[in-house]
Amino acid sequence: MSARTECSGLSVATELYDLIKDEIAPETGVDPDAFWSAFAQIVVDLAPKNRELLKKRAQIQGQINAWHHQHPGTIDFPAYKQFLGDIGYLVPEGAAFGITTANVDPEIASIAGPQLVVPVSNARYALNAANARWGSLYDALYGTDLIPEDEGCEKGNRFNPVRGQKVIEKAAELLDEVVPLARGRHLEVAGYRMDESSSLVVLLAQLQDGSTTELANPGQFAGFSRNEGEELILLESNGLHVELQIEPGHPIGKMSAAGLKDVFMEAAITTIQDCEDSVAAVDAEDKVNVYRNWLGLMKGTLEDTFQKGGKLMTRRLNPDRIYNKPGGGILTLPGRSLMLVRNVGHLMTTNAVLDSEGREIPEGFLDGMVTTLCAMHNIFGDTTMPNSRTGSIYIVKPKMHGPEEVAFTNELFNRIEDALGLDRHTIKVGIMDEERRTTVNLKECIRAVSGRVVFINTGFLDRTGDEIHTSMEAGPVLPKESIKVQPWITAYEDWNVDIGLECGFRGKAQIGKGMWAMPDEMKAMVETKMAHLKAGANCAWVPSPTAASLHAIHYLKYSVARRQEELASRGRASLDDILTPPMLGDMQLDAATIQDELDNNAQGILGYVVRWIDQGVGCSKVPDINHVGLMEDRATLRISSQHICNWLHHGICSREQVTETMKRMAKIVDEQNAGDPLYRNMAPDYNDSVAFQAACDLVFLGREQPSGYTEPLLHRRRAEAKARFGP
Repeated sequence: MSARTECSGLSVATELYDLIKDEIAPETGVDPDAFWSAFAQIVVDLAPKNRELLKKRAQIQGQINAWHHQHPGTIDFPAYKQFLGDIGYLVPEGAAFGITTANVDPEIASIAGPQLVVPVSNARYALNAANARWGSLYDALYGTDLIPEDEGCEKGNRFNPVRGQKVIEKAAELLDEVVPLARGRHLEVAGYRMDESSSLVVLLAQLQDGSTTELANPGQFAGFSRNEGEELILLESNGLHVELQIEPGHPIGKMSAAGLKDVFMEAAITTIQDCEDSVAAVDAEDKVNVYRNWLGLMKGTLEDTFQKGGKLMTRRLNPDRIYNKPGGGILTLPGRSLMLVRNVGHLMTTNAVLDSEGREIPEGFLDGMVTTLCAMHNIFGDTTMPNSRTGSIYIVKPKMHGPEEVAFTNELFNRIEDALGLDRHTIKVGIMDEERRTTVNLKECIRAVSGRVVFINTGFLDRTGDEIHTSMEAGPVLPKESIKVQPWITAYEDWNVDIGLECGFRGKAQIGKGMWAMPDEMKAMVETKMAHLKAGANCAWVPSPTAASLHAIHYLKYSVARRQEELASRGRASLDDILTPPMLGDMQLDAATIQDELDNNAQGILGYVVRWIDQGVGCSKVPDINHVGLMEDRATLRISSQHICNWLHHGICSREQVTETMKRMAKIVDEQNAGDPLYRNMAPDYNDSVAFQAACDLVFLGREQPSGYTEPLLHRRRAEAKARFGP
């Protein structure tokens, strides 16, 4: 246990107290003593309400469990909805309204594009994501399966000019689609030049046949700049920009008739710097690291030095990009993603601060107060790396259950604004629509924060985990792949868009969709993820900066704004479909299918948990049972653990079968991590492996976990591992 400092009736870990006093509070105009005094009062006033809300979750779940016991079999929807209304799970829907959120940055209000989610605990990853506002299309194509590794076209250890030429051709094809020439193709261009003979500069392209042409839409020429030996041409489509980098003397430029060295994409328009699902922060030491990195991002001072390719490198935030406008004047474009920060939800508490009775305080209270204080540097401080240019602070709030809990978040943010001297609604909120009680009451959830909401986002994995837990007593659920194609998931995704459009999100806020989980499968991502735009989402999550550069192609090609106009007139998705749990019903599963499902789930659980518990890695690319790398975080863990728990509870499998499966899969996970010098094997001494025991807890104790969440068990076991082995 770290040293503690007593202040305002609170017992604060001294390292956190010193961080606030020495690093965060200075230059914000907030006195550290006043900070803790105001925070102590927030804890006194709101912690009891927080506990009551959590108690209500448990009471409602108990009532739903009892109802399913009393009404086995097919659900009678009129009776079921009446029951859900009677217990306060479904609330009456109020009159039509529109959100009134003001001072929203264009990256959220009007620009559609990819969104990254990254653990803010890892400085290098956090910087990479922030800098992924711009990315090289050439690099993204060269390094992924968008260019097949046919004979002679392999990536290899050295640059392959054959593959490089394929990249140039593929990039030119994209330019033909999003910024076409009036005549000819971009691959046929011998040179781009600016006609500066009049006050309006015109972009011209000289084709290899000697003729000259313009852009089919000259208005897509947005700007230009010249550096020594290099000319940058800025083009625009659907609010996103593409930068042509012309440098004929460059080795890559020499491969292009036009001297095109690279095509830079405006890519990750927004990034969620995460304190929650992708982070393993279980004590004051971990929280200080999280907050210090967020502070560095907000002050523009965060750096990380590391070894790459045998060379020492230092990563910093990228500066803004400056161009000359065709009609005169200067155009400045942000060099970094607009950053949101995801706090933890209402459930978790932290020992970083204890209240006057020695109890852990709600972790979300601390996240809200400290991340807001950090962000004040960006609003009021002297920084050359602005984040919000409208004076807003963006906090994504996950795992809220229904309008009452969203209203509680609004009350918390009001109190934080008052405590820190901020105008009302300076703090904006993003609603993660990942719990069923939030989904079915989404309109009233939005109403509860209508003056500050900027974001709703569906999350298939957490949403499915909650679906299984909520309907645990209704019966066994389908295999996971079958769950994905049930009517409830399509209705849920459509309902989210329908409600967002009804509530006036167009031009004011983001409607988001979930993650592409396979970072090495970029060809499949490009082929399928356009569906998110056509569904009406103006942002969607991607697993890496490379994926952001490639997903940006979709937004360059397709206008989400026009699609939202089309969708605004359709009828709502079916509430009955949303409330239909993905039950196995009369379907019979053979032994092989059951075992395959257990193997897949168990391997995924163990592969993620072993890194979380033993190394404190909250999000990573974990090889699945077929050795395909998948991005895993606590959301993937929640669905897998709840799925096995459900089948175990309903006798689809036995405890002995699950235990055997876990042990067998542990050996496979050990083999998959054989090259990691920091890895600790789980087999053969399973009883001595904290990670293995944690994975088993998640399954065997999963039914009694609040809402099926994995955090309480993970935190306890990670603290145990840190005590035994160190960080």
